[in-house]
Amino acid sequence: MNTAQIYILISIIVLAIIMVILVLTRKKIGKPLSKLATIGFLFIITGMIFGENRVVGYSLMGVGIILAVIDMIRQIRNRKIKA
Repeated sequence: MNTAQIYILISIIVLAIIMVILVLTRKKIGKPLSKLATIGFLFIITGMIFGENRVVGYSLMGVGIILAVIDMIRQIRNRKIKA
């Protein structure tokens, strides 16, 4: 295993731990992740998994980030409409 693969493995483990914490504490937070945010999160993880091929890895991560930003914009707009 080379250094890049070790960093990818560490980042996947950290993201998985964050996801587990979010799932276990979801009741305390009050709001689960939206479907769009979950899909974006999965795209980012798959981008890290396929990071060996840079074009595929970065493309998947880019799609995940775009979906997360779209989800944030939708949530901000929904708050403004309700207020």
